[in-house]
Amino acid sequence: MTIIVEFETRDGCEQQFTDLISEHARATLHEEAGCLRFEVIKPVERDGTPIANKVMVNELYADLAAVAAHERNPRMPDVQKAISPLLKSRRLILAASLGVSDPNGGMRPEELNAANDD
Repeated sequence: MTIIVEFETRDGCEQQFTDLISEHARATLHEEAGCLRFEVIKPVERDGTPIANKVMVNELYADLAAVAAHERNPRMPDVQKAISPLLKSRRLILAASLGVSDPNGGMRPEELNAANDD
């Protein structure tokens, strides 16, 4: 399961928001076994110019149960309380992969290293 969130920050709040959401991403990856990826992304124009007041996250969870566990994380109310005043808007997209995958295949990010490069 994938969660993509598009955030628009209030003027002057982008750096503070980015710091908070980056710490949330780090903690989530550390605390939640079902969270496979949590990236904080900065949207840019075609020429690479950063788009002001825009930040996105791209999260990957093992399944719907992992998404539900994330939503129940005891840190979530404090995270929401801290970031809400910094935002003009947020748009969340929950999506399921359409690709065929082997539930027993693949590796978690922490399993990747030079020894298993092909």
